[in-house]
Amino acid sequence: MGSSLTVKVYLPCENGQAVGQQEIEQALWHLSQLYPIPAPRFRRLSEEDWAHAWKKHYHVLRIGRRIVVKPSWQTYTPRPDDVVIELDPGMAFGTGLHPSTRLCLIALEKHLRPGMRVLDVGTGSGILAIAAARLGASSVLALDIDPLAVKVARANVATNQVEHLVSVEPGSWPIAEPHRTFDLLLVNILAETIVELLHKGLLRCLREAGLLVASGIINSQEARVVEALGAQGVGLVERLQEEDWVALVAIKPQIGAELGSFQRG
Repeated sequence: MGSSLTVKVYLPCENGQAVGQQEIEQALWHLSQLYPIPAPRFRRLSEEDWAHAWKKHYHVLRIGRRIVVKPSWQTYTPRPDDVVIELDPGMAFGTGLHPSTRLCLIALEKHLRPGMRVLDVGTGSGILAIAAARLGASSVLALDIDPLAVKVARANVATNQVEHLVSVEPGSWPIAEPHRTFDLLLVNILAETIVELLHKGLLRCLREAGLLVASGIINSQEARVVEALGAQGVGLVERLQEEDWVALVAIKPQIGAELGSFQRG
């Protein structure tokens, strides 16, 4: 039995008529001469604030053992050991719903130790930076090239009352302080961007025996990232996967130390 696919398109309305409706109907009619396609159905939607309509589908989310992502407009009674992140992502990436973000949060919960200095490249909503602060990081520098993301992340940092730990700045790596080093790097972007940053020397700001958590990697692109890490002499210590998405945890070797092998599973 063949599978079916439904495509939904939202069109503006002028003078009671959907803009582009006639062109869509004509194009689909021509396609239907080659392949059976049902006639499109059109219906008018009531006016709604679409910038906020998505919120009704965004609920309290538990990730890992202790991390709870709570939308700022919902209530939640935390358990004694919960690490609660109150979030309003707005238009920035990072709700906790995407597998790449969840994998990062799971890796953070497992590998972050109190007192670590953390760099979050491509912070989006600030969710990972806030989680790092709540899990015990002594300081977090969160970077993003999108001005909207910087604004949203700063607001979320303030909401979670971690301004004394988290600094959100515009830009990416290399940062303005080239000699500043970190114990943990978070890079939840895309595989090609991760590879590009590695080639530019991203790991220079990671101290010896420091950890890198790289996510946003579709499994078909994993080999490229693994190769780039290997070229930097970095050893992989853990691989996490959800659906088609992969996160890698790597450790920067100490000078003179030998790296153990890592088997991809």
